[in-house]
Amino acid sequence: MAHDSAYDVARYSRISRVLHWIVALLVFLTWPMGLMIGFVKDEVKLDFYLIHESLGFLILWVMLMRVGARLYTPAPPIQGPAIERIAAHMVHGLIYIFLIIMPVSGFLATNAHGFPLQWFGLVPIWSPLGKSAQIAPLLSAIHEWSAWIVFGLFALHVVAVIFHRLIRRDATLYRIL
Repeated sequence: MAHDSAYDVARYSRISRVLHWIVALLVFLTWPMGLMIGFVKDEVKLDFYLIHESLGFLILWVMLMRVGARLYTPAPPIQGPAIERIAAHMVHGLIYIFLIIMPVSGFLATNAHGFPLQWFGLVPIWSPLGKSAQIAPLLSAIHEWSAWIVFGLFALHVVAVIFHRLIRRDATLYRIL
């Protein structure tokens, strides 16, 4: 297939594109920080937690804005064979779901461990859960598994971008740029 120009493809709305890249940036900052928390010195561990949790809470709100933007302005139709369209819809849907489950479970886990969130150390966030040694490990496990699922979905997303850009040589990438 010949290379399409950026003008030959229907694009996401401007707000959807901006929110997409904001979430991507926040996840690229938050996800590795979560991995590193177990390896940092105790003197700075709480600082890492604070930044990680604050960014995660921000991801939640930006994702909710993405859902609102998506409901207000639907995504442009996906081109290609039915199996690829189904796979794209599934991966996108799962990314949305897990980018909401992950920060919610992390926020609730933090509360259940007895550490209510002080957003960026400035704004106290109401805690829907009190300290609960029974539920905290479950919420932490959901948060951790969600993070790995997001990582796997991100990998599939990147493989699809590479496939469309380098193999198909189509303009799919321009939908979100």
